[in-house]
Amino acid sequence: MTNSIIQYVLYLVILVALAIPLGGYIAKVMNGEKVWIGKIISPVENLIYKILKVDQDEQMNWKKYAASVGMFSIFSFLLLFAILMCQGFLPWNPQKIPGMSPDLAFNTAVSFVTNTNWQAYSGETGLSYFSQMAGLTVQNFVSATVGIAVLFALIRGFIKVKKEGLGSFWADLTRIVLYVLIPLSIVVAVGLASQGVVQNMKEYETVRLLEPVRAEDGEEITEATVPMGPAASQVAIKQLGTNGGGFFGTNSAYPLENPTPFSNMLEMISILLIPVSLCFTFGKALKDRRQGRAIFAAMAIMLVLALAGVAIAEQNATPQLMADGQVNIEATDGQSGGNMEGKESRFGIAASSTWAVFTTAASNGSVNSMHDSYTPLGGAIPMLLMMLGEVVFGGTGCGLYGMLGFAIMTVFIAGLMVGRTPEYLGKKIEPFEMKMACVICLATPVAILIGSGIAAVLPQNLDSLNNTGAHGLSEILYAYSSAGGNNGSAFAGFGADTPFLNISLGLIMALVRFVPMMAVLAIAGSLARKKQVATTAGTLSTCNAMFVGLLIFIVLLVGALSFFPALSLGPIAEHLQMIG
Repeated sequence: MTNSIIQYVLYLVILVALAIPLGGYIAKVMNGEKVWIGKIISPVENLIYKILKVDQDEQMNWKKYAASVGMFSIFSFLLLFAILMCQGFLPWNPQKIPGMSPDLAFNTAVSFVTNTNWQAYSGETGLSYFSQMAGLTVQNFVSATVGIAVLFALIRGFIKVKKEGLGSFWADLTRIVLYVLIPLSIVVAVGLASQGVVQNMKEYETVRLLEPVRAEDGEEITEATVPMGPAASQVAIKQLGTNGGGFFGTNSAYPLENPTPFSNMLEMISILLIPVSLCFTFGKALKDRRQGRAIFAAMAIMLVLALAGVAIAEQNATPQLMADGQVNIEATDGQSGGNMEGKESRFGIAASSTWAVFTTAASNGSVNSMHDSYTPLGGAIPMLLMMLGEVVFGGTGCGLYGMLGFAIMTVFIAGLMVGRTPEYLGKKIEPFEMKMACVICLATPVAILIGSGIAAVLPQNLDSLNNTGAHGLSEILYAYSSAGGNNGSAFAGFGADTPFLNISLGLIMALVRFVPMMAVLAIAGSLARKKQVATTAGTLSTCNAMFVGLLIFIVLLVGALSFFPALSLGPIAEHLQMIG
């Protein structure tokens, strides 16, 4: 147990230690300041502006910024949809994989454009190398970038006084890709390739098994097919951009996508690296680091509580796993004990539990274990993290602007309690901002509950379940929570490749991505036009322990009120049945 605790602490310490300097670097990039790699990248950046006729100094109002986001996302969707439908005729397809069905292509295109990366297919059998690289990997970069760009539009809304402009979306897009995502991805991709993650354009290889396997029909199997492909480059940005879509079907549990403890740590740290760093970027951009630290503290406390909950649940396992004493679930030297079902023995409970929390706290969704095999409470906590709207660090940009929506709601409620007009970061929070904040905070619960409710009552969806009863409901609830949180992970026993599920999940992914995003930009535009309010003795401090506690309370209150009935029928009921 001591070894596990050391692992948990080590992961968190490394994460924060890397995030602090990265946060300062991102702030410099987005402010147009000189950075150490500028001499190399600046000529490329200027060439892109010249070719695309982009004015990097343009100050778009929020409507033009929102229109640019919308047009870019629609174009991205149409291009990816076409690639997936036509991949059978496109190059770099050594396995001759045909194009996707229209409903699956729709689901996949929406999934990657919205930074969700939900996958109702297996990568090595469903996609060509061209689709993986020109389609999914490109969207891994730009969908992550869109979230960060919108966050910075909101930050500028807080900073600017009586102005309209929020910056240029196209310049923001270019800078984030060139200065942040590409350099980080190169470092991580090289690190992964050095550990054995495949990176090639070869045809799949046939290898002889060391030990023959007998199939159900009695036939002896002596050979196996090993998938190849440019995996390391996609895995790097899937983690850094909180995308999560696996190059292979079993995602980061697959040895050729995540072969060693070091590659596991590198991928796992990458999941939350940018979301955590953006908290410190936020403080630096506002020229008040305390504000960034306060938001970070609220997120970090909830992350640690979630990690402790999953770790305890998985280490304690369940009475059923003991199999009347035939299975030892007690930790001993050389044996982790606990619930090892669905987990890779090379990672154990600590690395698997940490990954499960990191990937659902962020809108990442990659997995190195099977969440469907977690204990009821161990699976409920990742589900709840998604239900909260992915604001416990969350996705690149979207996690922080989602939490800022909760912060606006917090100061509004606190203002009502003391009879003052609420203020946040020197700007008055009035009815318009509060309405938009409610849209940001409630879009996810509404989409998840309506979607999962409809899916649960349709008989045809029963065939997609791997289990019945409370766990079957949990599978449906997890799937729609994953789509509604733009996460992408799943209780892997859930078979989602049906027309209804592909289309309904795709619509939910689009709804919860773009409705809050437009609300954020509307808030940014409104705040930018406001005057700065002087701080007085009656102003609520938004950088002390009381505010951090209030913010956590509001986040959990919205989640508890919205989802407690559903959770009671799913994982909580399953837990009570287990111990009853």
